[in-house]
Amino acid sequence: MTADLSQIVKAYDVRGVVPDQWDEALAELFGAAFVQVTGAEAIVIGHDMRPSSPGLSGAFARGAAARGADVTLIGLCSTDQLYFASGHFGLPGAMFTASHNPAQYNGIKMCRAGAAPVGQDTGLADIRRLVESWSEQGAPEPVAEPGKVTERDTLTDYAAHLLSLVDLSAMRPLKVVVDAGNGMGGHTVPTVFEALPVTLVPMYFELDGTFPNHEANPLDPANIVDLQARVRSEGADLGLAFDGDADRCFVVDERGEGISPSAITALVAARELAKHPGGTVIHNLITSWSVPEVVRENGGTPQRTRVGHSFIKEEMARTGAIFGGEHSAHYYFRDFWNADTGMLAALHVLAALGSQEGPLSELVAQYDRYRGSGEINSTVDDQAGRTAAVKAAYGSRDDVTIDELDGLTVSTEDWWFNLRPSNTEPLLRLNVEARDDQTMAKVRDEVLGLVRGA
Repeated sequence: MTADLSQIVKAYDVRGVVPDQWDEALAELFGAAFVQVTGAEAIVIGHDMRPSSPGLSGAFARGAAARGADVTLIGLCSTDQLYFASGHFGLPGAMFTASHNPAQYNGIKMCRAGAAPVGQDTGLADIRRLVESWSEQGAPEPVAEPGKVTERDTLTDYAAHLLSLVDLSAMRPLKVVVDAGNGMGGHTVPTVFEALPVTLVPMYFELDGTFPNHEANPLDPANIVDLQARVRSEGADLGLAFDGDADRCFVVDERGEGISPSAITALVAARELAKHPGGTVIHNLITSWSVPEVVRENGGTPQRTRVGHSFIKEEMARTGAIFGGEHSAHYYFRDFWNADTGMLAALHVLAALGSQEGPLSELVAQYDRYRGSGEINSTVDDQAGRTAAVKAAYGSRDDVTIDELDGLTVSTEDWWFNLRPSNTEPLLRLNVEARDDQTMAKVRDEVLGLVRGA
């Protein structure tokens, strides 16, 4: 019987419940299909700390080797460590992780050589078709000479590469609380921070894919409560929270207040533009107005794009951009093969804070200029109908500009909002920003009233 992959093959990756939706037998077929579609003679594979990750990644390796590809296993790693290996060795790669999803989930993030993304339009649809075909007819016979499987540790090389990209020589001693959420930050942070003048206060560094303390998703405010309290009790200079596969990083200031990823995007953009004058910086359409403002003020060119890492990476490659940032705390660097790395963004924050005497809250105030709602989800039966109702309500006004690059964006001189449908759930996602809290709340409530029919 043909496997139904419609529930697990997403826009950019494979993700689902193990073993209910996929298992090692399917992982082996994915490995074979990945080699066939990419034409790779060699690949690199890494995995996170989930209980199912070693078995799934091993099965993928068997499938790849059976198609003649040599396989380098780098074992436990963060997703950006896998991207490092793909870029450093010039090999296609596969990372076994379900990021911040619960323990019973697992997935595969695949890339071509140089960490170039594999999505629906860049190979993932072809891989899916092959796996579906082989699950019905049986996998093809192994090639006459299967590939060799070897193991290699890349953690110290990964750390050295990141540290070479940020000038930390003028950094004063800092006290930093890091919440790894029992994810891969517990593996990477000690090595990366080892040579820095940092007093590290670790939280939940034990690698545990059952996530016994909280979900490894720092964008949910409930998951940074422990970090906020610890920063305050320790009198720390800042706090960092990584998600499960440690490719995203969320920052908390010395007061225990969360810092908007848009403010971090603006801060890092200013630093990257100091190194690369006149460069292009990518930002998605729901980052703050402050991001393009700061980019222009620092002599750069802001480039607005749709939400989603494949769009960011495509624009990075197309424009030769030096940096890109998203509201979701994904940060992309030209010097890191256009891939996203929360660790490199964290090092930029440490360098910026450590090179001056003031607190982090004071430093980031210049980059946090407006009041935002954060992302608000509404469950709706008719995404298109509700969106059309909102568009009709604002479309007749003379003071608004409307665009539909990604969902519906309505802008005025004093506020903007974006309303986007979820690709996977019956949700509409609303983001609002204004010059002051009162205006933001008024616009937010007006739009939610239209969306929810209140």
